[in-house]
Order: sequence, then C-alpha cells, then structure tokens
Amino acid sequence: MTVLYYTLGVLVFVLAMVVSIALHELGHMYWAKRFGGKVTQFFVGFGRTVWSRRVGETEYGLKSIPLGGFVKIIGMLPPDREGHLRQSNTGLFTQLVSDARAAEWELVGPDDEPRLFYKMAWWKKVTVMAAGPMVNIVIALFIFLGVFATYGNPGDVRTLPVVSSVSDCVLPVSESQRACTSEDPVAPAKRAGLQEGDEIVAFNGTHISSWPQLSGLIRENASGEAEITVRRDGVLIPLQTNTLVTPRPVDGDVDNLAEVGFLGVGPTTELGSGGLFYTLDQMGDMTVRTVESLASLPSKVWDVGQAIIGLEQRDPEGPMSVVGGGRLAGETTSHEAFPVKEKVVFLLMLIGGFNFFIGMFNFVPLLPLDGGHIAGALWEALRRGWARLRRRPDPGHVDVAKLLPVAYVVAGAFLVMSLVLIVGDLVVPIHIS
Repeated sequence: MTVLYYTLGVLVFVLAMVVSIALHELGHMYWAKRFGGKVTQFFVGFGRTVWSRRVGETEYGLKSIPLGGFVKIIGMLPPDREGHLRQSNTGLFTQLVSDARAAEWELVGPDDEPRLFYKMAWWKKVTVMAAGPMVNIVIALFIFLGVFATYGNPGDVRTLPVVSSVSDCVLPVSESQRACTSEDPVAPAKRAGLQEGDEIVAFNGTHISSWPQLSGLIRENASGEAEITVRRDGVLIPLQTNTLVTPRPVDGDVDNLAEVGFLGVGPTTELGSGGLFYTLDQMGDMTVRTVESLASLPSKVWDVGQAIIGLEQRDPEGPMSVVGGGRLAGETTSHEAFPVKEKVVFLLMLIGGFNFFIGMFNFVPLLPLDGGHIAGALWEALRRGWARLRRRPDPGHVDVAKLLPVAYVVAGAFLVMSLVLIVGDLVVPIHIS
C-alpha cells in the first residue's frame, strides 16, 4: 500500500508540472496569436515526438521527456542590417548567429511578413514573452490563496502568549523526558495557578504582545519574583510566583546551558492566514527570497555537487530538481504519520512553490529565458524613445540574434546545473523528515 501511495504522489506531482508547463506555453501562444503572430508549433516536453496533430497552422504535440515545452513563433530573429539571412563566417560565435538566423527564416513564407514577431510593437513582445511565466505565478497565487485562506500558511507559524500547557515540575535538561517525582520542585507556573487557555497580558508590569517578548522577560528575570497578569474568560487576573533560576539551553542548544529564569508554560501556536492581500504580501516576501536564491544558485548547485561526492552534507533548504520534487511528493503521500489533510496541503504548497520558482526563473533577463526576450524588447523601446527625443533616425529593431552565443553559454550552464540537481536528488535526496 505504501508503494501505491508513493507512486500516486509522484504521478500527481508530475501531472501537475506537465499541466503547468502546458499552461505556460499556452500563455505565450494565446497572446502571440492575439497580436497576429504565427505559431507553427505547440509542444509539451522535449526529445522524440510521441504524438502530434495539426490544427490550422499550428502543430500540437507531446514529446517523450516531460521536463519543459515550447511554442514556435515565426520571425523571432530579424535579418541582419543588409537583409541577409545567412553569411559565411570563420568565427564560431558569428557562425552560430548566422545558422540560427537562417533556420528561423526557413519557416517564413511570402505572406508571413506582417506577422513576424520581431516586427511587433515592443509592448506586444513583452506581453507575449511575459505571459508564460505570469501563468505560473498566477497558478501559484491561486494555490497559495486557497491554502492560506482555508488551512493557514505553514511557513508563517506564530507563537502566541497564550498558555497551551503547564509543567508540573522543573526537571533537569538531561532528564527532561522522565515523569515528575515528589522530589522535583513544583513548576512556578503550576504554583501560581496558571491554566491552559490563559492569555498572559503583562509580566512584572510590562505589557506582553508576543511570545518571544514574554520568553525573553522570563529568562532575564534573575531576581525570580514575578507578577503575572492573565486574561481568563475575559477577566484580568493578577498572579504571583517565583521564576526559578535554573540551567536551560541557549537558543535550543542542549550542550550550551545558562542560568535563566523558568516559568514552565508552553505557548499556543497558530498558522498565519488571510485572503488576497495577505497572500500577495507573503508572495512579495517569497519574491525577495527567490531573487536572493537565484543570485546564489550556482554556489548552491556547487554545494550539491560536493554532497554527491561525499565532501559535505546536502543542505535540506537548498535547491532541488523536479525529480526531488517528485520524491518529496511520493514520501508525503506514503507517510503514515501524516493526516490526509496535511498531505494535501503539502502537495499543494509543493506544486505552488515550483510554479512560483519557474515563473520567477523565466524572468531572469538572459537568453534563452523569456526574460532575455523581454529585456531585448524593453531595450528596443528605450533606444527608439531616446532617438525620438533627440530627433535622430529610428535605430530599428533590436537584433537579439547577436546574443545567441550568450544564450548558448547560459543554456549550457543551466543544463549542467539541472543535471547536477537531478543526480543529487537521486544520490543524496532531500527527505520529508
């Protein structure tokens, strides 16, 4: 049964990613056709064609490796300034540019000139190229909104100054798992009469607004004497106790103990939740963290490579491929200790997280990513606008073909990083535990 559930989780994740890729490419195709462009191919996957069918001028199909997709929009690369489609060059990079330009124009028919992508207004090109990654971000938005509004945000755990448990006694850190005995001192909270559900609103005259604030005041209360005000059933009740000074871990490190105040209560935890504005605020924070992660992606992939050959441990918070995502999905659905509700939430958050990252990643302003074409269109708008302000001749369309050598280098780097992550997810995988 465990194998069945594991397989189900993997299949759900893979299907969700395939659908997300298809919708990403559909975003490109819809706006390209809306603006009059000609789309000759719409494929999900790479490699050998498994199935295809032509509808009108577009061939739709599936390929054998479901790790991406593409749409073919004719005329993405303009001819050179002399109108040549191909020229002989001895330089490697310039020859690559010429080959790509020639291959592009093989698909252009005599009636297609007005429909060429490079001839579109700059804002239309931005719209076409941004539509794909924006679909992924919108998918993530709807997933996060549904989870945050109904279940709560697993990434926004809040500890409240509301008592969830009261210790019966004070145990040494090294014996914290055993039961209390008559020889153990009574916990200060127990002695003061604190009860589950009490909201601690003041400690030694200081108003309490959060659990971390209360915890800090308790630990720093070296004198021991403590006056605590709690709200119980809507009534404020003052309580007196003595916070015993006892060895406790520093920042959770049981090997590093310090003499601090101890009360003996546990806080209530809850997940942050909210609607659209809360979700947008959380996604804003995700955007910042994602940009930071993208900036450090090469070094983190290097660390994964180090982990593969056994030189260091795999960072559980580091990057992973879709293979790793599939493994986590399988482990989640097959984990016996997880309730069904938590499994569904984790799968949704995993799918939403991958969609959000795919969307943000594609906005990186480098070819062959969507962001590279967006950057080219924005540069074209800026260059033409500056020429108009200076009453200079129109500089014409930006020739992104000249950046193809950069695109090949970037694509090669992405391919290497993807392979490292896939191998890492197979050899030293990140586990749900």
